[in-house]
Order: sequence, then C-alpha cells, then structure tokens
Amino acid sequence: MTRTKGRVVLTTNPKENLELAQKIYQKHLELGAESPLNFLDDIDWTVSGPKIESTLADHNKAEFLKAESEKTYAERDKNMPEITLALKQSIAMLKAGFGKNPKKLADWGVKVDDSPKTKKLKME
Repeated sequence: MTRTKGRVVLTTNPKENLELAQKIYQKHLELGAESPLNFLDDIDWTVSGPKIESTLADHNKAEFLKAESEKTYAERDKNMPEITLALKQSIAMLKAGFGKNPKKLADWGVKVDDSPKTKKLKME
C-alpha cells in the first residue's frame, strides 16, 4: 500500500488560522511534557499559545467594528445627496449674490480659487 506524503492546506483566513492554532495549543496542553511541539527550536508554545485567545478576540472586535462602520457609512450615504444638493445650490446663490467679489464666499467657509486655469495640452 502506497502512502501519500499528505498535503497540508493552510487557509489565509485569519479567524480560521487562529481557531486552528487554538486547537493545536489545546492538544499541546493536553499532552504536556509528552507533546512533540516541545521539541521545536524556534517556537515556544508557552509564550505563543496564551496570545491566541486575545488575538482572536481582537479579530472578532475588528470584524464587528468593520460591520458597524459599513452600517454607519450606509446611514451617512442616505443623506448625502440631499445635503450635497443643498450645498451646491446655496453656494451658487451666494456666488451670484457676490458677483463682483466672489471672495466673500470665504466668509461662509467656501474656498475660492481665482487663479487662471491652465490649458490642457493636446496629445499628438
């Protein structure tokens, strides 16, 4: 009977990797001094293992905040068209009222650029 070498597939999903690390750490703790992970040269599970839980909590918090952020942006976006229209029409009216001196718009917090426009170069 031929055995394959077996290919380990490690996901790029942080949550799944943290959950897998938690399982490996738990098994390592169960085996104690008999754990083969004690023979690793560059890894000390007594240091790395306890960090898994807080890192998973940070991940879950970040995912929650991401979802909340998306909801908040959606709420913001509901009102933006109305506010943008009011803003544009108000500035247009004020600019018309200050026809000879549009720099008075600065009193309303509007930035006025009176530098001459540069001509766009034509591509040959």
